[in-house]
Amino acid sequence: MEKNKYKDLVARHTPREPRLYHGMIAFLTGGMMGVIGQFLIDVYSYYFHISTSNASVFMIITLVFAGCLLTALGFFDKWVSFARAGLIIPITGFAHAMMSAALEYRKEGLVTGIGANMFKLAGSVIIFGVVSAYIVGFIRLIVLGG
Repeated sequence: MEKNKYKDLVARHTPREPRLYHGMIAFLTGGMMGVIGQFLIDVYSYYFHISTSNASVFMIITLVFAGCLLTALGFFDKWVSFARAGLIIPITGFAHAMMSAALEYRKEGLVTGIGANMFKLAGSVIIFGVVSAYIVGFIRLIVLGG
């Protein structure tokens, strides 16, 4: 059988991914993460009598802790397989990436295992985030002035 015919046959019989469904699920779960984050900001600012900017720091700490805890307990992977980008894009995805690497290499010790491998995936995210923020800030400086 020719390669092109084989590719066509495989393409016809490969089940299609329901992209619209997955997009809607990611949109809804990402929106729920936003609602949960805003709820935490409101709760922290109301009960602890702090500004919303300070409450947002506590919200981020809470979501990172929850992401790490759920990853360590084994729940987060199951939820990510359902929600996909809705849970990976927010800060919980960053916590999941760090905690997964830490759990994977914990047998090799604190320094050579966890310390050396914790930022494997998250480190590249941090680098590209910092570099893109620098570039956008530089463009803003040029366009809008100091």
